[in-house]
Amino acid sequence: MTGIAAALMDIHLPDPAFTQSARSRANFRLALRLAFAFVGLIWLIHLSSWALGLDSGWMGVRPREWLGLAGVLFAPLVHGSFDHLIANSVPIVVLGTTMLYLYPRASPIVLPAVYFGPGIAVWLFAAGGVHVGASGIAFGLVSYIFFAGMIRRDRRAIAASMLVAFLYGALIWDVLPIRAGMSWETHLAAAAIGLVLAIALRRRDIPPRRRYSWEDEPQQPAEWDGEWVVVQDPPRAPVPTETRPTLH
Repeated sequence: MTGIAAALMDIHLPDPAFTQSARSRANFRLALRLAFAFVGLIWLIHLSSWALGLDSGWMGVRPREWLGLAGVLFAPLVHGSFDHLIANSVPIVVLGTTMLYLYPRASPIVLPAVYFGPGIAVWLFAAGGVHVGASGIAFGLVSYIFFAGMIRRDRRAIAASMLVAFLYGALIWDVLPIRAGMSWETHLAAAAIGLVLAIALRRRDIPPRRRYSWEDEPQQPAEWDGEWVVVQDPPRAPVPTETRPTLH
């Protein structure tokens, strides 16, 4: 129990002046708007294709086909059905907001990596088929947020990690080839990218640490450890004696 208590005491507690400031709240609102904007974009693309009767299959990733390279850019924006789109929309809002808010310095690296990286891996290594959907982004963000919370001693990061594990922990099964018609290759590649980046960027976005008044007090002398040390006084200069006249 003592070890657990010590570990809990060592967890990084962010400074409330940083996490509860007006700027922090503004950053959260901006992160939420950006996440909703991306989800609005993929809904607009899907609704347009559905209304016009367009086949968006050409926008998917087709492994080792030159025309399939276009999917690296467009595949996360298109979905095979409304069910597929709905399944990705809520996780993208939740995970995108969390990522942009908690990790603003890592986001410019992580977001492009989980957007383009899975498509490149699928084009190079997947068996075949047409791969579409934003689930690669969701898996990459789940992986990054979860492992970043496990690596850091930051209470906000740990709380986000636990929340992601609770909400989306069951997604771990989708990195295995156990369901037909599902791009498990995209999910596996995205999860691996998130893990690698969580380790590589572990020193970014560490919030200012809360300091307590007692931390600024002068250190008390250490307690007696049971050993005595004899310290000799430095030698003193001889004191001159008073000179008196001699009587003859």
